[in-house]
Amino acid sequence: MARALYDVGRWRPRVVVSVGGYAAAAVATAAVLWRRPLVLVDLDATPSVTHRLLARFATVRCVALGEASAGVVVTGAPVRQDLAGIDRSTEGRQSAKARLSPPIDAGRRVVVVMTGSLGATRVNRAVVELAERWRDRDDLALVQVTGRRDHQWVLASRPAVGRLDYRVIEFAEMATWWAVADVAICRAGAMTVAELTVLGLPAILVPLPGAPGDHQGHNARSLASAGAAVVVTDAHCDAPTLDREVAEMLEGARWDEMSRAAKRLGRPDAAREIARVVLATGEGS
Repeated sequence: MARALYDVGRWRPRVVVSVGGYAAAAVATAAVLWRRPLVLVDLDATPSVTHRLLARFATVRCVALGEASAGVVVTGAPVRQDLAGIDRSTEGRQSAKARLSPPIDAGRRVVVVMTGSLGATRVNRAVVELAERWRDRDDLALVQVTGRRDHQWVLASRPAVGRLDYRVIEFAEMATWWAVADVAICRAGAMTVAELTVLGLPAILVPLPGAPGDHQGHNARSLASAGAAVVVTDAHCDAPTLDREVAEMLEGARWDEMSRAAKRLGRPDAAREIARVVLATGEGS
């Protein structure tokens, strides 16, 4: 804290930006004490503990989800440019399927599972069982990005499938798979949620239990309340539940409705908007 007070006092920045977390607490607090303009950037639907404590001192808050109000600007959360530029039209998804090696048949709907670099054991176990249930489905492709921790046992447990196109991958460049996905099954971290909304990708969200402040639960419920996702708790994540939810999402007009709802929440220019707020705040100091 002493070093943060010293540095902020010495540099006298025109604006200090905090994205939350313990590492930000000292510098953001120093900004308040030195009366420097403070911009808080909340990437999750619920602010971190640091930002809850500092909110009343902030000059402005940029939020990824929620409603604009005095001192609060809805900017969204930044996503990588290669993801924001994915062509998610019907033609674009079909073209992306054809570019894969091996390609995915044009008539198959694609379910992509991704729960982070380590993976989520309960989700992975449910998806292995789901592949068994879908083993003779010739209208679906199931892509399971397992993560590092679970990859070997998923491979060992992988059921023999008949007509199902079932692909098990340890790591993946997600731009490749989000380009072909019809449904995502994933956790509900800030970056994942931002990607889903920018892409207009309907999702089954399984929030990480025990996440600080239940921020993943808040993210997931924000999308669900807008009609863009379905929330399944980790404790209730099993093959029958996933089977039912996927079937309902792909039925009739519901997929189109969920895609449009997700897209309404998406902010492809979030990085530019946050930068605009920061620059405007600095110019006013």
